This record gives sequence, structure tokens and C-alpha cells, in this order.
Amino acid sequence: MSGSHQIVCTTCGGVNRVPDDRPAGSARCGKCRTPLFASKPVDADADMFKRQTQRGDIPVLVDVWAPWCGPCRMMSPAFEAAAATLEPAIRLLKLNSDSENELAGRLAIRSIPTMLLFADGQEVARVSGAMTSQQIVNWARDQLRSRA
Repeated sequence: MSGSHQIVCTTCGGVNRVPDDRPAGSARCGKCRTPLFASKPVDADADMFKRQTQRGDIPVLVDVWAPWCGPCRMMSPAFEAAAATLEPAIRLLKLNSDSENELAGRLAIRSIPTMLLFADGQEVARVSGAMTSQQIVNWARDQLRSRA
């Protein structure tokens, strides 16, 4: 047991080791000093997506969306509300499939909104379609519980 978690800063990309006995929700990046969590999803490009899913050791929940998608826009406030509940146990990212279409293709995104859940650097679950905040929270927690 390591006694700590590696958490990737969403501002500078620095990898931070946060001891288990320290509240991660109030931790700051050792490199840029910004809070590691803001209780809201972070817009991610391909580099941020890769750093968060490969370098951090907390699960990452990704909302793949597009600005023209009505259901995506409807779900956006629910995803933001879910971040306030799920962080710091789970990092929440928003990935615009229009601006990151190569990555969306590699992820085999066929419809949006689609949520992808990553743990230990691997995709462990996905679901498509708009959800409420509570449905997002329940789905993410259920998926992680079923892995344990």
C-alpha cells in the first residue's frame, strides 16, 4: 500500500503525490500552487486527457460532447453538479469531440453524449445518452464498485 495518490494538476499537468491522510480536496499543486480540485469538470484536450488517464491514479470520468449537440448541452449542468459530489475521488473531464476529433475517433465514439470511465489507465465502462446528476453519480460509483 502506497499511502498516497498521484493526482495530475489540470492547470500545469504536474503530477502530485498526495498522502492518504491529507484531504485531496484541499490540496494544491506543488508546481503551480493552484488547487488540484475545483468541484467542476475540466475541459480537456488530447494531452490533458492522456496525462489524467495515464499518470494519475484516481479514476477519470470523461464526458464526450459537442457544442451543437442538444442532449450534450442539456447534460452539461448535471455533469458539473456531479463533479461537486464525485471529486476528489474521481476526476471529471469534458472532451469536445469536434475540437478533439482524432482522439474521439481513437476512443470509438459513435454517439454523444458518451461518458467513459477510466481506472488504472484503462477504459472500464462507457454509457451513451444524457443523464441527470444523480444518475451520473450512481453510474460512476456502481461501475467502480463492481471492479472492486
